Amino acid sequence: MTVALVRAVIGSPWQVLSAPRRESSRGKLGTGISPFNSVIREEGQLMVQINRRSALSLGLTATALSLAAPAFAQAPQGVSRQSWGKRESMIPGYKSVSMRDVIYQPGAKTSNPSMPNDMVCHVPEGELRIKQSDGPEFIAKKGDVWTCRKGIGEDLENIGSTVAIMRIIDLIPA
Repeated sequence: MTVALVRAVIGSPWQVLSAPRRESSRGKLGTGISPFNSVIREEGQLMVQINRRSALSLGLTATALSLAAPAFAQAPQGVSRQSWGKRESMIPGYKSVSMRDVIYQPGAKTSNPSMPNDMVCHVPEGELRIKQSDGPEFIAKKGDVWTCRKGIGEDLENIGSTVAIMRIIDLIPA
């Protein structure tokens, strides 16, 4: 008999495996699968349970991976992102265009030290204070539009009492 996953019991740390029986170094039946504790059921199936050390190391690994996620993928508190789509561009010099929204709760702020590409930005809702690194500080209200070129920095803050949305059309170079 070979080791094969038969079924996983939902809501339990147990996995049921079909495996050959053999003597372990302690004289008990088991498969030598480490770092798991093994229990043989009467049907000849092996139940494997994760021990505390394995559970702790899996938990620490998951935590480390979540903390190591790229900063651009994690929005600051009070800020969320929504992508709307992407398609090929008919504008010379640009391979494609995409559209996304950045939603700011009242008082939420972001800072982008360098734009990755040229953009056209619009505020369909709310009021944002915009400070571009090589331009003036201004307040964009509902309906306002502005542009950003690749490489400039920009700080934004929702200064209103309601949600503000910045709609961004990314112009992605060829």
